Amino acid sequence: MNEQQEMIAPMLDMTAGEMLKNARTTGRRKREISTIAKLLCIKEEFLTALEEGNYRVIPEDVYILGFARSYAVELGLDPDEVILKLKKELGIIKEESEEDEEPVVDAQKQPIKIDKEAIFKWFKTSINYVKKHWIWFASGFAALIFVIILSLLIFGGKSEPVVDTNATETVEVVATVKEPDFRYPIHEKFDTKNRKESRVVLQAEKESWVKIEDARGNSVFSRVLIPGDVYYLPASDKLKATFGNVGAIDVWVDGQLLKKLGPANTRKTGISMAPDALKSVGFAD
Repeated sequence: MNEQQEMIAPMLDMTAGEMLKNARTTGRRKREISTIAKLLCIKEEFLTALEEGNYRVIPEDVYILGFARSYAVELGLDPDEVILKLKKELGIIKEESEEDEEPVVDAQKQPIKIDKEAIFKWFKTSINYVKKHWIWFASGFAALIFVIILSLLIFGGKSEPVVDTNATETVEVVATVKEPDFRYPIHEKFDTKNRKESRVVLQAEKESWVKIEDARGNSVFSRVLIPGDVYYLPASDKLKATFGNVGAIDVWVDGQLLKKLGPANTRKTGISMAPDALKSVGFAD
């Protein structure tokens, strides 16, 4: 067993909290919880609760998972591995066991049995029926030909080209939203797939945890943004936001910078991110 395998083996047996504490207190870069708490804008008691596995201190599972992911990233751990362990500890997902697994039958590999005798019998019966009632089939076919010819005679005139009067309007609706003139050098962009249609864009002036939820309370985006980070919100009037440090976030609507949504170092939740609602806050000078 090499040195790397010796380091990974005990990590597999650790809880999520033990992994976080081990990463913070061992190695060359030992760090204090108070320092990391200020950096992530997360209460020190919440980070301590994560390390000790005392999850009742944190109000909801979504905050537990969000804080743990940000903490793991800051400590250089694989956030997906930490979150997976944490979900198992919280009972959100169950441990998989070999006894619970059932063999999966691949339907595509199953041989398809063709009853040749039944097909031949059906084909023979159909031919005999057509022979017996051939007059009906001939009459129906002749009637169909007559209807087609009559339709061509009546409607076969030259048709005028159809002009789509809404074509110009459609082009205007699909127009790209103006890119904001950001105040700070861009560090990293998130969800750029929304860039062309996003009317609301965020940029971090200082570090702040940002969470965006849809109308059902499902998390659309959750991350600690560092100075210069940009996030393009999906085009929707139903989104709400929570900011760990609301005064550290620039909010742009239709390419215009809004006034701050709150003072610095203040946590604010339930903020409607509908463009028209945000405009009521007023634009920065």
